[in-house]
Amino acid sequence: MKTKQAWHLNGFVAILLALVLAGLGAFAFFQSADNNNLVLIFSGILLVAIAGIICTSLTIVQPNEAKVITFFGRYIGSLSKDGLWMVVPLTVKMHVTLRVNNFNSQTLKVNDAEGNPIEIGAVVVYKVIDSAKASFDVDDYESFVEIQSETAVRHIAAQYPYDSFSAEHTLTLRGNADEVAEKLQTELQERLSVAGVAVLETRLTHLAYAPEIASAMLQRQQASAIVSARKQIVDGAVGMVEAALKQLEEKGIELDSERRAAMVNNLMVTIVSDRSTTPVINTGTLYS
Repeated sequence: MKTKQAWHLNGFVAILLALVLAGLGAFAFFQSADNNNLVLIFSGILLVAIAGIICTSLTIVQPNEAKVITFFGRYIGSLSKDGLWMVVPLTVKMHVTLRVNNFNSQTLKVNDAEGNPIEIGAVVVYKVIDSAKASFDVDDYESFVEIQSETAVRHIAAQYPYDSFSAEHTLTLRGNADEVAEKLQTELQERLSVAGVAVLETRLTHLAYAPEIASAMLQRQQASAIVSARKQIVDGAVGMVEAALKQLEEKGIELDSERRAAMVNNLMVTIVSDRSTTPVINTGTLYS
């Protein structure tokens, strides 16, 4: 099924024509009242009936909406230009909105790529671009959008981990929200094309670990953050120690291997430790 333009005529012209025919019919009845002329009576009935049939062809199209027109069960076209129009008489005119709509999915509980239960929700911005497909190819396009959107969200959430604690995954739900939303839009568009719906935008509106594992995952994130911070501190401490040894050499202070090792050890402990260091006074020498 594909949308095609329905035949239409200016509705005000149709109203004028119906009034003229109704007036002629009334005049014919008036003329037949004196002599009971059957021809005039039949003509009056026919003219009034035609005027009534013309009135059934009138339809009003609001901005950003379409009228899908069927004639005794046969699709004859759609009308999307706003205004008052005359179409084929004795037709059924179904209303389809062409406005932009939002669908907020429920908070869904699914397992991510690593098997962790998470809660996820999304908003889908869409509009109908083919009124014939939306009316005849699916039962109810709004319900179809809702079901397919939640199905696509579940499928996308199962393909990526919530967060990555290793280098195996390049995309994560938390760290790559824009990329995930783009893939969700692409998949959802493929699902909704059959209904004549265009997906304008998709965004994740809710993303969190399920309550039963939220505490454990928080501890895991904190541990990962501590390890990362420690690594950065150690990298900085090594650079500071190298700079200190280089300055000593430039000033002509020579240290043997044991003294260099002791100095490096003391500097590393002082810099890396997260607590205040306690100095130890050596009253002898390094070797005694």
